[in-house]
Amino acid sequence: MLTKRIIPCLDVTLDEEGGTVVKGIEFVDLRKAGDPVELAKRYNEQGADELVFLDITASHEGRGTMVKVIERTADEVFIPLTVGGGINSIEDIRQILRAGADKVSINTAAVKNPELIKESSEIFGAQCIVTAIDCKRNLDVENNPDKTIIELEDGTPAWYEVVIYGGRQPTGIDAVQWAKKVEELGSGEILLTSMDRDGTYDGFDIPITKKLSEELEIPIIASGGVGNPEHMYEGFTKGKADAALAASIFHFGKYTVNDVKEHLKEKNIPVRL
Repeated sequence: MLTKRIIPCLDVTLDEEGGTVVKGIEFVDLRKAGDPVELAKRYNEQGADELVFLDITASHEGRGTMVKVIERTADEVFIPLTVGGGINSIEDIRQILRAGADKVSINTAAVKNPELIKESSEIFGAQCIVTAIDCKRNLDVENNPDKTIIELEDGTPAWYEVVIYGGRQPTGIDAVQWAKKVEELGSGEILLTSMDRDGTYDGFDIPITKKLSEELEIPIIASGGVGNPEHMYEGFTKGKADAALAASIFHFGKYTVNDVKEHLKEKNIPVRL
């Protein structure tokens, strides 16, 4: 059985020093969490399986990703590094991979130009292309007969809407349908973030995570809402995710990656220790 991956996420925004990790609630109200390179080293030492590095203001502010910070990180870290934020073209992808990333994550640009997934997958290989899907629950099922209706925890019917530009703009696109299209276009993985859960510490959004994990062949990385190791366990068991991503619980020293893995191992989830 494949081991389940634990992936710390570094949400980075640019400051005078050239990059600081921050983590906010629903991508707003950001709280500084340290230097990205130092944090990456720490997670590498703690036994993280991979790292995700998101330049969360890049798409919104319309500037390229912080290549220098990526180069510094890649020099210090020897686990797979995925980089996202402001990646809009084949040239952007080439630059990020050349800077030392193993994979790139495309979000807003993929929604605006789905062919970018196909083209980049053909050039660099599907294993390099992660499509990030940020979504939000939409309870208006009456006026959306063409959407994939999912039953929430309390039985309420809802569909999940794709949002872009760091969660700022709804698109009217159904997240389940979009995920299937992304897989067809050649994406190697999906990084799924529920904006309803992001930064809340209430646990992953199980209904959408489970739905995508069951419907798709490619791996699903669950993201948004981890408050403790048990939430990771639920993401793997109830949500059927292939990997679990978290930021705040690691950045502020509440748990180490190893703490999470020990908890999972005790509950018979296969992890790399």
